[in-house]
Amino acid sequence: MHKEFLMGNAAIARGAIAAGLNLISGYPGTPSTEVLETTAKVNDGSVYVEWSVNEKAALELGAGAAYSGARSMVTMKQVGLNVASDPLMSLAYIGVKGGMVIMVADDPGPISSQTEQDTRHFASFSKLPCFDPSSVQEAYDMIQDAFEYSEKYNTPVLFRPTTRVCHGYASIEVKDENEYKVNRPEGFVKDSSKWVIFPRLSYNAHIHIEERNAELSKVFSGYSRNIILPEKAQGCKKGIATHGISYTYTMEALRDKKSPRVFKVSTPFPFPEQQAVEFLSGLDEVLCIEELDPIIERELTYICGKYHLNTKILGKLTHNVKTAGENTCASVLGNISEFMGWETPETAKLEEAPALPVRPPVLCAGCPHRASFFAVKEAMKGQKSVFCGDIGCYTLGNAMPLDMVDTCLCMGAGVNITQGIGKIEPDTKCFAFVGDSTFFASAITGAVNAVYNQADMTLVILDNSTTAMTGHQPHPGTGRTMMGEVVEKVSIQEVLKGIGVKTVETVNPLDLKKSVETVKRVANEEGVKAIVFKSPCAVLIKPDKPAVIDSTKCTSCKKCIKTLGCPGIVLRDGKVAIENSLCTGCGLCSQVCPFGAIGGIGNAE
Repeated sequence: MHKEFLMGNAAIARGAIAAGLNLISGYPGTPSTEVLETTAKVNDGSVYVEWSVNEKAALELGAGAAYSGARSMVTMKQVGLNVASDPLMSLAYIGVKGGMVIMVADDPGPISSQTEQDTRHFASFSKLPCFDPSSVQEAYDMIQDAFEYSEKYNTPVLFRPTTRVCHGYASIEVKDENEYKVNRPEGFVKDSSKWVIFPRLSYNAHIHIEERNAELSKVFSGYSRNIILPEKAQGCKKGIATHGISYTYTMEALRDKKSPRVFKVSTPFPFPEQQAVEFLSGLDEVLCIEELDPIIERELTYICGKYHLNTKILGKLTHNVKTAGENTCASVLGNISEFMGWETPETAKLEEAPALPVRPPVLCAGCPHRASFFAVKEAMKGQKSVFCGDIGCYTLGNAMPLDMVDTCLCMGAGVNITQGIGKIEPDTKCFAFVGDSTFFASAITGAVNAVYNQADMTLVILDNSTTAMTGHQPHPGTGRTMMGEVVEKVSIQEVLKGIGVKTVETVNPLDLKKSVETVKRVANEEGVKAIVFKSPCAVLIKPDKPAVIDSTKCTSCKKCIKTLGCPGIVLRDGKVAIENSLCTGCGLCSQVCPFGAIGGIGNAE
């Protein structure tokens, strides 16, 4: 063993490798992304690493490997599990041979997600064991436990860290390479009674699952990471039940105090019922400190009813803990102080952080998406139109002054939302914007649906040759894999033509005149038509010389600022200026200026 300073996600990756990982697949999504990326970086070639086109594909790949006796891990964030839920529910019945861990990072806040959903619900819904680490060190250790339990009980297991565990750093104890487990898969053994799901198999499997989970509830009651800390306050009849990072905050709040009994729940499903009864015994009140949903609170309330215990359970349901958002050291200290009747420290009262300067998120300077949105906006002036967005950097196209994202729901949804609006408002020009990575992940089926059902809409593919929002991961259109292999690019244009889209045009959005002309022409055609705005992400290219403003021509009309919203164009002493540290020389602003006052840059071609 030795010590290393690691991010939580890196610790999870390293722990999985130490556990004998053979294959890892996933789809990028903050806060989970770095697990797979770390595995790729430290891979000696013995682990197969894949960014799959979406979470469903990743889970099915991992299942196939586990059927063959491999130890596999699948990574995603909480909304990604929604995509993977179809195979997940059936896989729970089928089971696995090799250890399989599904790492799903939850995002309280939410900091970078559409929802605050709680994966612990998916654990009980799918009837799969769930592990909930509270620190970087525990994440490293617990991921190895997860593989062992998975293999012992022939079931996939869920591993559920949250953002502060995923992105926190700590100096932790890790194994030396000679201590790593080496797993040599047996290979797939044909057995249709095991691997082919039929109603009879599912019925029998359901019986087995219920029996297994009842056993696991007892086993988890003795699991070393489910902990009861005895009260330090003599005669105290109060207790605190908590989990994950909230446990760390709780212990910080209780430091050097005569504290109540504490129950740390590391396996929210199956819930360690016997241990919970032990914890509740003799207590009058219990405060449940959780992030996201009141899972522990509901379980303890149920157990009190089942065993006729008179313990009063407090938490989110009783509004003793806030019902949404992240917990913090200060908020937990405040909750505990109120519960225990302690004087609330001043630090706990400062729930709201001091106001910071407003800095709204914007598209990067030189981002081709800005040019794409602007071209469509210019082309559709004076026409009744709707612009449906999607998940990615380009969601920021909703910000002023572009104001070009009217809807955004989930990955790939914009295509069929556009179709739905068009069916109700046939006099509206309907546009669906989707990025290249999202197109492959979840928009292809929507496009097929639109073609088959004779929609009238314009599909706009914003192709910047990367998965930009999550850190520039490769996708099928980039021509490379996470293993570093150079492969044939999957052509978006050919895919669209293959599913029946008759008109597919490709244009560089930084050529404004041509882009506007293309949009006007294509949008007036009947049926489903597509425009691929193709230009690389500004982060991936070497910037050109920054723009230069000719003060003799500039009239300070501010059209460049008012219409583009580019952070590379600023006001200094009331005059328009170029921020050289940000400007990429993309040339868009020079094409927008009505007086030809912006130049000194390469042309748009």
